[in-house]
Amino acid sequence: MITKLLIANRGEIACRVIRSARQMGIASVAVYSDADANAPHVKMADEAVHIGPSPARESYLIAERIIQAAKDTGADAIHPGYGFLSENAAFARTCAKNGIIFVGPSPEAIEAMGLKDRAKALMEEAGVPVTPGYHGDNQDADFLKEQADKIGYPVLIKAVAGGGGKGMRKVEKSADFAAALESCRREAASSFGDENVLIEKYITSPRHIEVQVFGDSHGQVVHLFERDCSLQRRHQKVLEEAPAPGMSEEVREAMCSAAVRAAQAVNYAGAGTVEFIVDGSGELRADGFYFMEMNTRLQVEHPVTEMVTGLDLVRLQLEVASGGHVPAQDEITLSGHAIEARLYAEDPVTGFLPSTGVLERLDLPEGREGVRVDSGVEQGGEVTMFYDPMIAKIIAHGGDREEAIERLIDAIDSDVGVWPVRTNAGFLRRALAHPDFGAGDVYTGFIEAHLDELVPPGLPALHYGVAALVLSGAGRGSDPWDSLAGFRLNAAPRVEYGFDAGGERLSVRLAQGGVSVNGEPLQLSDVQGYLGEQGGVVEFVHEDDTLLAAVEHHRDGLLITLQGQAVLVRDHDAAVDADALAGGDAVKAPMPGKVLSLAVKPGDTVAKGQTLAVMEAMKMEMALTAPRDGVVDAVNAAEGQQVNEGDVLVALAEEGE
Repeated sequence: MITKLLIANRGEIACRVIRSARQMGIASVAVYSDADANAPHVKMADEAVHIGPSPARESYLIAERIIQAAKDTGADAIHPGYGFLSENAAFARTCAKNGIIFVGPSPEAIEAMGLKDRAKALMEEAGVPVTPGYHGDNQDADFLKEQADKIGYPVLIKAVAGGGGKGMRKVEKSADFAAALESCRREAASSFGDENVLIEKYITSPRHIEVQVFGDSHGQVVHLFERDCSLQRRHQKVLEEAPAPGMSEEVREAMCSAAVRAAQAVNYAGAGTVEFIVDGSGELRADGFYFMEMNTRLQVEHPVTEMVTGLDLVRLQLEVASGGHVPAQDEITLSGHAIEARLYAEDPVTGFLPSTGVLERLDLPEGREGVRVDSGVEQGGEVTMFYDPMIAKIIAHGGDREEAIERLIDAIDSDVGVWPVRTNAGFLRRALAHPDFGAGDVYTGFIEAHLDELVPPGLPALHYGVAALVLSGAGRGSDPWDSLAGFRLNAAPRVEYGFDAGGERLSVRLAQGGVSVNGEPLQLSDVQGYLGEQGGVVEFVHEDDTLLAAVEHHRDGLLITLQGQAVLVRDHDAAVDADALAGGDAVKAPMPGKVLSLAVKPGDTVAKGQTLAVMEAMKMEMALTAPRDGVVDAVNAAEGQQVNEGDVLVALAEEGE
């Protein structure tokens, strides 16, 4: 049995593993970089070892330092979590050479499933259905284009060593193939050190359904049913649920059996996930799913499986790694429905750019019935540019899908509040409440198809309306409508507030029985307040829904948190307009990161929307475009340079020069 476990990871998964180890009486060892010196996983562990500077490639990805930390602390096992070294066969071999248990599959299984092209060939031999495409060794660009033309568009170009949505491009037509291939290869080489790709037919109306499998060293492999991970943005999962909506017993049996055969084909031991792309154009069919890849590790979304099966997957990993057995298949049953929402430090309004900074406020729905929170940050901690920007996973379980959705929405509405770091909480809430999602009409293009509804253009008018009500007297012992001043001769009383909204003045008017924001009426009634000196809660009815808004008196204004989204409402100051006007002449770094490429030089003529530079930050590549037509006046950065948020990378000459 394992006695001391080193967790070669950070954040919420490190905290998650430590909790299960502690319940099993296993001592834990954390590792940490400079940026994580005061992180929760470091505080939770029995011991902690510093392994290097903040960048992952200089700390968490250096296998030798992880092994040395295990030796120095006497750890007899290493849990890799997910990401970092979790699917690194060389690391697993190094653990074995040093007499350390690697909590995961064998190096041979990792290698067999690590390269998508070889894995697909292996799956065909095992009788697992695979997507039509080219998975061969010929990587000549012209040849790959010929194969794509034969398969028929749209196609997917995928890095053979890829994962997490990296190194993947959808190509709609033949003319776009060459540019997409070059971009995909560049990202694949940067992320995985391998630029080779495969080509697959793109399935229209696709769904992403995966099966949790578990094997042990005694040759037994079982499945723990399926998860639907179709709601994705840029191939990154956003909402995951178990079981999959619309899943029949016939299709479940076919899919889960195929997943077990896939694991058996590589003598799999430990936790793994077999991912399928599924034809979602109609009802699910037993002949309508295709092997996509196998993740030879624990998945981020494993809590939904835990909640519907009652099993602790980390505990089971540790038992199997210690020589134990997996449960018998007939002992594993489904109970109810679970949905997981990934709360990210990112701003949907700015195209989901990651948001960094100190978490001055962090409220999460801890302790709610049927709701679980997995997090690796705490109030007062910092979200940095060095790692994945996930703040927490919020998971709700209910007797059925409808109850799980309701519990998750209620948890976001009542208990999620983050500031000043921006989050996607409001976006998650709108996705959960969308009628098509409620009806189970999920597919990988769902977010793109409904983006205007999930990230509505314009300002969050409700937040400003609530702020005006608070300022007018809500929560001070009387109906705010009765406390309005604003006497006008021969007209109903009216009060107007001017708030700052991105440098422009936003007008909110309150009159007897009504609110308007910039002249647009806002349905808002039955207002009740529960406010003290520091703030409190305002309850009101909006379009037949009773909502709660948390109000906090902030040093710069009123912080209004409503439906998970926090907005700082400030009085308008005309002086802030100047900086916004200057933005038309400059392309600035939206956040700290590295300049990957520059496409212009001083004197070049550019058009509005033209890509001027490409940056990489927090695992994401982003193109920075010209704000207007013009001429490049100066280029203030170099390729490979690290830049800070707000740095001017490219300056345009003033118009008329």
